Amino acid sequence: MERPNAWNKYGESDIAELEQLCSDYRTFISENKTERECVTATVKLAEAAGYVNIDDVVAQQRALAAGDKVYAVCHNKTIMLVNLGSAPIEQGVNILGAHIDSPRLDIKQNPLYEAGDMAYLDTHYYGGVKAYHWVATPLALHGVACKKDGTTVQICIGEDASDPVFCISDLLIHLASDQMKKPAAEAVDHENLDLIAGGRPVVIEGGEAPKEPVKQMLIDLMHDKYGLAEEDFLSAELEVVPAGPAREMGLDRSMILGYGQDDRVCAYTSLAAQLAVPSVERTSVTLLVDKEEIGSVGASGMTSRFFENTMAEIMELAGEGGELRLRRALANSRMLSSDVSAGFDTLYADRFEKKNAAIMGHGLCFNKYTGSRGKSGSNDADAEFMALVRDIMDEAGVDFQTCELGRIGAGGGGTIAYILAEYGMDVIDSGVAVLSMHALWEATNKADVYEAYKGYKAFIERA
Repeated sequence: MERPNAWNKYGESDIAELEQLCSDYRTFISENKTERECVTATVKLAEAAGYVNIDDVVAQQRALAAGDKVYAVCHNKTIMLVNLGSAPIEQGVNILGAHIDSPRLDIKQNPLYEAGDMAYLDTHYYGGVKAYHWVATPLALHGVACKKDGTTVQICIGEDASDPVFCISDLLIHLASDQMKKPAAEAVDHENLDLIAGGRPVVIEGGEAPKEPVKQMLIDLMHDKYGLAEEDFLSAELEVVPAGPAREMGLDRSMILGYGQDDRVCAYTSLAAQLAVPSVERTSVTLLVDKEEIGSVGASGMTSRFFENTMAEIMELAGEGGELRLRRALANSRMLSSDVSAGFDTLYADRFEKKNAAIMGHGLCFNKYTGSRGKSGSNDADAEFMALVRDIMDEAGVDFQTCELGRIGAGGGGTIAYILAEYGMDVIDSGVAVLSMHALWEATNKADVYEAYKGYKAFIERA
């Protein structure tokens, strides 16, 4: 049951639509490299499409009805968009879910120090990373610093062509004989992923030189540019990410190379599909969530009550309030849990079982089950829901494929799917095949991005 290459069926109009979507997507992931930035950008796109903040609806004591479009934000890191359909919400909703956090380095709360006449920022890695990826490459700093007076300072350094960038040093090859003998996991210690932030001492004319003049230079620059003191690191969320925009990849420009495509490729295509469908019969929901890479924990992760609470709020505003109605709505819902899949890599073919692997360019991926070893930690969609999904995709002319995350015993992974499945709803994992997943620069095929968008749109319209 080999699936065809999606490129073979495209005409001129398909190519034009594909290129526009992928151009917009590249811009989105280039400009939004943190979950906060993704939420801010999503709010702008949603409001332009007629969505309103649910907080405003509540404050106005306004009822919701079919055709209304609202969004809710959780801690500026998770967002939920809802397009109310003509059918009662109690009968269930159609959900697209993806995560907008990506592996990165986080600046520690007490990070700044000086050593060897250089200033460093200490980091703590977030999510599954290979430490050796992060050395000797241009890095940028994104995030916020919140001051005690209640003001929040936005920080983005390293993305503009005129900006400086940051770097983490690597041991020169001439002295690395012992390092080269180590396993890859030990070649670079995670505690040594400290960002080089400065190398120039402050000079105080006629005054006593500070004890740590290079560190002091950075403190002075922070104060001059952002009005921040060193203590403000205590209430800052600063993320270290690769510097630079996503690019077209290959002489034929058929692919996209960019940071954070796990899982912003699914997040963006889900968002685009949600905004592209003006009216629905079954209420459609798009969830873009934080913290998936570290277990979906915390107030902005999928295990929080944000989704459930927002659904309860919406049903109350739509005249369908009540605990039992909420439980029925959740159980009757259907979801595509959208996360990336491991693209088949012929250079590492022994890690895959090819006939059940995601082939680049062959369309939207469906993982009936996830987990590792004997499906441990898995969401496993039932055959009935798999049949419905097949029918929806075939009717809409969406190229799709089924896959697993590598050979049995080679590894595995999970998504947010199992969390939503606890409500009793139908959930299946879907997404886009990615090469070099969790590396600084990941690769996707434009055809897969396009087919994902089409598939998500079809699911919203018909599931």
